[in-house]
Amino acid sequence: MTLRDLPSIDQLLQTETAAHLIARFGRPLTLDALRQILDDVRARFKLLALSRVEGDPTIALPLPDLILAQADSTLTAWTKPTLLPVINATGVILHTNLGRAPLSDAAIHAMDIVSRGYSNLEFDLETGKRGSRLIHAESLLQKLTGAEAALVVNNCASAVLLTLSALANKKRVVIARSQLVEIGGGFRVPDVMKQSGAKLVEIGTTNKIRLSDYQSALEESAALVMRAHRSNFKIVGFTEEPGLKDIVTAAHQADVPVVDDLGSGALYDTTKYGFTHEPTVQESMQAGADIILFSGDKLLGGPQAGIIIGKKTLLDKIKKHPLARAVRADKACLAGLSATLLHYLKDEAEREVPVVRMMSLTLKQVKGRVEAWRDELGQGDVVQGQSTVGGGSLPDESIPTFLLELQVKSAEKFLRALRKNNPPIIARTENDKVLLDPRTVLPEQEGALLVGLKNNL
Repeated sequence: MTLRDLPSIDQLLQTETAAHLIARFGRPLTLDALRQILDDVRARFKLLALSRVEGDPTIALPLPDLILAQADSTLTAWTKPTLLPVINATGVILHTNLGRAPLSDAAIHAMDIVSRGYSNLEFDLETGKRGSRLIHAESLLQKLTGAEAALVVNNCASAVLLTLSALANKKRVVIARSQLVEIGGGFRVPDVMKQSGAKLVEIGTTNKIRLSDYQSALEESAALVMRAHRSNFKIVGFTEEPGLKDIVTAAHQADVPVVDDLGSGALYDTTKYGFTHEPTVQESMQAGADIILFSGDKLLGGPQAGIIIGKKTLLDKIKKHPLARAVRADKACLAGLSATLLHYLKDEAEREVPVVRMMSLTLKQVKGRVEAWRDELGQGDVVQGQSTVGGGSLPDESIPTFLLELQVKSAEKFLRALRKNNPPIIARTENDKVLLDPRTVLPEQEGALLVGLKNNL
């Protein structure tokens, strides 16, 4: 056979199989796949022809059916989504690698409604003229926190960058050395501060910061004092650090505003669920911080967002900065965040916000779910364990839980098989045993979890 015997693209397109491919994937993409496959066939044919010795049998070319089957596989691989829902059975509530906070039904519905059609994102229904997206969620944040003004941007890193760019470009910002932290993905607070154009004034040492350090630094003019909450690690032992209220008092005596970067953004007392105390947004307000920054997708339990609240005079400057447009939140985020904030205003977060609901589950409730799993599967042991918050919040903190422990031939191979399930199941191992924590498995996912486990046991 020669390359002249290879079917042309036009010939392949005349087949019924090609018609089905075009219907599923579109004509341009189907043509690309066929061209690539034929090019590969030609390249392999030429390579084999060059290496063939006299007397070798004729080189076979793939039949049209095989080419079309390869095109089907290629097109399926090209169009397969890379972002997929998974079942989180790890017990890590805010699993950064798994998308952090799952959203409430109300938040999902609100995002769906505004995404399906048009909305009044920047349209004033009262006047019929152009409106501002900045008002959405602001009134809810004002009611919840008592802040004079609020702004929502796309994440908390953006909130830090925007605030410093608007209020402290080419000006001094006082910050303790213990707070120059790095969070996930190599993101470093000092790097972001420098990117904003602010001049860092580092005070104290890694483990010891005194109020006098702030007072000395403020003897020179400064634009801001910044506190960055260490939400993903702890400094213990020989340490000292003044409280936020004392820092605010010292800064205000020098007529300098205080920015408090809380990060995780708790609106509730985490000790209620067995964790240590996490600073809340309300506490920062009571301490007198002028600007408070926090995330929407961590302990708050909403969509990814950076939230800025505080004094109106300062927020007005932040809102007018050119960078505010580059980091603004979109309509879906604003809708989902507003619905999440409403849960707190209506005192229903423990029931409706998945993150809070997971933390509030009692040991009896968790044990009951594990026992039901074991009975359904007909194997496994119910053992005690620990659930964690994760997501750069409440470092080293855990609460008791019950786990389903499975004894399998190879824990790593079993986990790999679970990851190939539809939907993928993410679990963890310990001492060559597979552990699944019901605390982070959404109730509506239990059926799929059990089917996936049965298919792989």
